[in-house]
Amino acid sequence: MFAGIDEVDWGSMEHAYGPADDVPEMLRGLASADPAEREAALDGMYGAVHHQGDVYACTLACIPFLFELVVDPGIQDRGSIVELLTSIGGIDLDGDDEDEIDEDEIEGAANYAMAATAVTAGAGVFFELMADEDPGARLSAPLALATLHSHPVQVLALLRERLPVEPAEEVRLALVEAAGRIALRHRALAGQAADWLTRLAGAGFPPGLRLAALAQLARCAPDALPGDVVRVVTGLLRQLRSVPVRRAGAASAVDAQAGPAEAVAAVDAHSEAAGTGEPPVEERAAPLTLVGQLRALPDEETSGRTAPWTADLLRTLHVGLDDRVAERTALLTDQLRSPDHQQRIDALRMSSGLVRAWRGSYEELVRLVGEQLATPEPRLAETAAHVLEELFGLAAPAADALAARVAADPGAWVQDWPSGPPGLGSAVKALARLGDTRAVPALAAALERPEVPHDVGFAIGCLGTAAAPLTALLRRRLGEVRLHEGAYDQASPLLTGLTALRADEAMPEVLRVLRGAPEYRGEWLRTAALRALGSFGPAAHSAVPELRVLLRRPGNTSATEVAEALWAVDGDADAVLPVLIEGLQAERAHERRSAVNALGRLGTQAAVTAPRLRALLGHEELWLRVDAAIALGDVSGRAEESVPVLLAAWEKNRHVRVRVAECLARTGAAGAGSDVARVLRAELASVRRHNAMDGGYGSHDTYEDEKLLALCRQALLGDTGKGLTT
Repeated sequence: MFAGIDEVDWGSMEHAYGPADDVPEMLRGLASADPAEREAALDGMYGAVHHQGDVYACTLACIPFLFELVVDPGIQDRGSIVELLTSIGGIDLDGDDEDEIDEDEIEGAANYAMAATAVTAGAGVFFELMADEDPGARLSAPLALATLHSHPVQVLALLRERLPVEPAEEVRLALVEAAGRIALRHRALAGQAADWLTRLAGAGFPPGLRLAALAQLARCAPDALPGDVVRVVTGLLRQLRSVPVRRAGAASAVDAQAGPAEAVAAVDAHSEAAGTGEPPVEERAAPLTLVGQLRALPDEETSGRTAPWTADLLRTLHVGLDDRVAERTALLTDQLRSPDHQQRIDALRMSSGLVRAWRGSYEELVRLVGEQLATPEPRLAETAAHVLEELFGLAAPAADALAARVAADPGAWVQDWPSGPPGLGSAVKALARLGDTRAVPALAAALERPEVPHDVGFAIGCLGTAAAPLTALLRRRLGEVRLHEGAYDQASPLLTGLTALRADEAMPEVLRVLRGAPEYRGEWLRTAALRALGSFGPAAHSAVPELRVLLRRPGNTSATEVAEALWAVDGDADAVLPVLIEGLQAERAHERRSAVNALGRLGTQAAVTAPRLRALLGHEELWLRVDAAIALGDVSGRAEESVPVLLAAWEKNRHVRVRVAECLARTGAAGAGSDVARVLRAELASVRRHNAMDGGYGSHDTYEDEKLLALCRQALLGDTGKGLTT
């Protein structure tokens, strides 16, 4: 084995972490009889040689040796090696991607192409693994063939042939998943694959197999799903809850419900006719497979479960159902009523993803999420609290459940972390984000801790005036802050809370911080203090002389921040205009944006700056263009000049939409039949959240999108007095 491995000049190549001269050791580790050594070698391959899906020259050099391992029946964990080869060879670039490749990426793109060619050329060996004695190899082979083999007709025929005689339930699910993969990559075979999946989804087959077939139909042929798919799936889930599961390698416990003979008859009834496949629809990266997800499941999540792969099938089904929000919501409400705790945890996670990405009616779903807070299963309650934390106003149906949870578990009011400052517990944050006064005792307790949670100020901001009883406590804690190098971390949450409450009685404490801010992070600390003073408005008039001095000699403090505070307190436009005009010439875009926004707040008293703001409408920085357009309308008193810039930015970058909608709602620019009205109505008609991302999300995504919807409605109503409720 590994003939010629020492003749490869590994030292001349590199992987993610430097010279590739350690790759031969990794390859030999994959052949080790020691499980720990094999695992370490596999980690090294993914961590360095195939780091985050990258293909290096050393990755290409590994391919022949990986195939040697795959075909040797004496090698253990060959399924893992098959998965590795599938990942290396399954990343191709389609035409659109090629248009986006710059010169620095040409070599990487060439490596992807060579990897695909090399692995595809050897993919025939995976046929032999379909009947291998090693269940792990059988588990990985179907998706490898579906992803890599150049004759998909042959692969699909083998999947149909293998299914009736395959004894392991999880391998049978992999066969079904592979059929869905073929349908997606080879559209000429989509109808044939969908017909077979439809048969497997029908009565007479085991519930797990039927659920897998429905999940793949949702991905590749959603129109072929039964009209009552929710009823069918919930019925299958109930069956699965009562059926014990066995791991791969053992005969399926549900085979008795649909024996091989019956399965053969059903599968053979399908026509073998198939045309030649079209060129594959290339994928930049092979999606997560059932195989990979199964390997990733923690032991605590699979122990004792009736069917640990159910969550993976349901995720696939949800992805396929896509914008069919009502059906997805109905499925999740059923899952949240399951007696299986882990299935409810799975449902909570999928509920979070659904609400975060899609707009819909979620009252009943949220209420059921709230019910999980009362369960004695800690992971279930913690997961539910985390889901509700990200919903803000949408968590209202669970308000009472949140309040009960907060009252019952003071120990969870604050979460301590091994590194970094403490933070509020999820249930407390969720309750505060609803503006519910029942969160106040928890926040008061948090403020009494030696180290105040970093996010307590933001929670107070959500409560608004309901948190006014905390003012005295905020003042006392701010007065206790020692003005040394750690002052910013200690004072920042307190200043944020006082700013939100506009608590002008805290003037002495805020001025102490402004005057005595240390050098380390001093600018940040002074900025927080200035914002607090600005929030106090005219009530902070006694600070005007000090602010004027600071405006003339800002030192390390942003002159724009000082000017904004002085304007908010004193309203003297003549004093702050020169500073803000100078800020328009700042080198850094964010500093120019600060000056632009400050000028907008001056309104028509800054009318003299209109030409300067107008000149910024063509700036290359999109956010600066948007801010300038909004400020121009405010200082000139004419919003119509800014509308084309705002609408262009709306289409170019979805993340500016809330900012633009705030302006449109405030200025009443959405006249009947206007372009503005058309854009706003289109946004309201969309089911997809404007900021939904594939593969990532932000903690405020749902809040921001709901705010956008409320602003769009307000702008169309033309009533600036309407509240931002949805």
